[in-house]
Amino acid sequence: MSDFLASLKIAATGLHAQTARMRVIAENLANADSAGKTPDEDPYRRKIPTFQAVMDRDLNATTVKIGRIALDKSDFQTRYEPGHPAADAGGYVRYPNVNSLIEAMDMRQAQRSYEANLNVVSVTRQMLGSTLDIIKG
Repeated sequence: MSDFLASLKIAATGLHAQTARMRVIAENLANADSAGKTPDEDPYRRKIPTFQAVMDRDLNATTVKIGRIALDKSDFQTRYEPGHPAADAGGYVRYPNVNSLIEAMDMRQAQRSYEANLNVVSVTRQMLGSTLDIIKG
């Protein structure tokens, strides 16, 4: 019985971590076109979620949790928009360093990882139910 519960707890940590990852990706996508208000103001900077392996002594297993949220230090994108309030002297506006294609791929990977953990929960529940049926039986 405790192996079933351990499996559920381990999968739950994966679900939680992937949910947090998807939240960060969604924030990146929502701010992909957020330029600064003035030429001196930096636009939104892409965030990168990290993960940490954590030894759970109660489960005697390694679990995962969301780590710190790092900032992507890559260069901002620039667009020539001389009429924009954030345009510099040359007419260029700095935009976030968010690439929507990369974010979409990251989101898909996070969804697949989430689904895999959800399948572990589902199969474990089925096995637990079958075990209880055998015990009753």
